[in-house]
Amino acid sequence: MEYLLLALAIVCAVVGLLGAVLPVLPGPPLSYAALWLMWWRDPAEVSATALWITGIVMVVLLVADYMAPIWLTKKGGGSKLAERGAMVGLVVGLFFGPWGILLGPFAGALIGELMAKSPLRKALKVASLSLLAFLQTTGLKVLYALALIVMVVCAI
Repeated sequence: MEYLLLALAIVCAVVGLLGAVLPVLPGPPLSYAALWLMWWRDPAEVSATALWITGIVMVVLLVADYMAPIWLTKKGGGSKLAERGAMVGLVVGLFFGPWGILLGPFAGALIGELMAKSPLRKALKVASLSLLAFLQTTGLKVLYALALIVMVVCAI
């Protein structure tokens, strides 16, 4: 049973890192699951404090992942169409590989803001803020996943 938990923890940690970049995979929860699997394997290797802290960070990351693009788009004076466009762009971008994932929210916000009859300069600003939010939250998720991989490796 110990080896099964170890294998599952490693798989969750690796897939969690992938999920930090790919929006279709729940990266932070999978990384967190890896830590829990290590705790079930041997509670002495992972402290309850570590589980609590990483769990709280995971929840904050999940909320920030959804709220940051909306907040920055609004902060930049973006319309509801820009917000929705960024979300649609993210989903459509999934079909175009890494560049689609990166540029989809930008293009969606740009198109949405242009549909709202905003000038091109404002639309580019709003789209850039949407892209910035996506990059920031993705970077934070990658750091979280890497930190949990280090914790899993240390527990091994």
